Amino acid sequence: MSRKIILDCDPGHDDAIAMLLAHASPEIELLAVTTVGGNQTLAKVTNNAQRIATVYGMQGVPIASGCDRPLVRKPEVAPGQHGESGLDGVELPEPQPLVNQHAVDLIIDTIMSHEPGEITLVPTGPLTNIAMAVRKEPRIVERVREVVLMGGGYHVGNWSAVAEFNIKVDPEAAHIVFNEPWEVVMVGLDLTHQALATDEITAKIQKLGGPVAQFVLDLFVFFRKAYQDSQGFDFPPVHDPCTVAYLIDPSIVKTVRVPINIELRGELTVGMTVADFREPAGEGCHTKAATDLDFERFWELVIDSIDRIQKGDC
Repeated sequence: MSRKIILDCDPGHDDAIAMLLAHASPEIELLAVTTVGGNQTLAKVTNNAQRIATVYGMQGVPIASGCDRPLVRKPEVAPGQHGESGLDGVELPEPQPLVNQHAVDLIIDTIMSHEPGEITLVPTGPLTNIAMAVRKEPRIVERVREVVLMGGGYHVGNWSAVAEFNIKVDPEAAHIVFNEPWEVVMVGLDLTHQALATDEITAKIQKLGGPVAQFVLDLFVFFRKAYQDSQGFDFPPVHDPCTVAYLIDPSIVKTVRVPINIELRGELTVGMTVADFREPAGEGCHTKAATDLDFERFWELVIDSIDRIQKGDC
């Protein structure tokens, strides 16, 4: 059976690849795409999500706009990684329409209208929408199968020495999400920095030809230059689709059960995802950290998804 998911995102070049996998993979049933202010302003990332949906021919999937700022802190965006539009480097078609509903309400209504354990939440941006949904309707916690999020890292930071962007910009929201008693899988930088769009990978995509393949290649051209300039990467890490790949085939992403919490008060460590590896996780530990990626299998999924969309098989 396919996994029913809600993809909560802030496109974003790597979010675009997460949408690709979620839409094209027969193992996934994409129930909704919701957007949150993160990589760029809410208006920009929502517009990007709508236009990416057109690129992929994504029909019948509701898209809803959510929270435009963190719960407590001032908004921060990441133009150094994603440009002023949030999706620089590509030509985008006309947008798919939005539903007339706030993303938080769409998340709640979708979960509450399904049987318990059916829906997985897949946040690939700041966790503001998910935290707001929990606070507005706490019953969703016992109904969600699991939360598989891109964010954090147990050894690596990028928005500070120890904190990753999605967690750092709204640590209070992250604290809420990580401390609810649902299953949380943290697909953080330690894992996603293994998902590099190398020259070998781009050559394979180029061989496919076609408009979606070219769209993905154009994404990678900008993303590669941005990561070379800002963080010294030879090739860009494609973070967000690792969450969807895990749901398609959990053997692609190795995880370890470990207690994880969010630092809120440290002068130098706000937003740090603190994973306690000192002892084996005790009974009742509900958080996991992703550790190792099957690189070849991951990129096979991405390439197969591009091919499937271009052939009209999804």
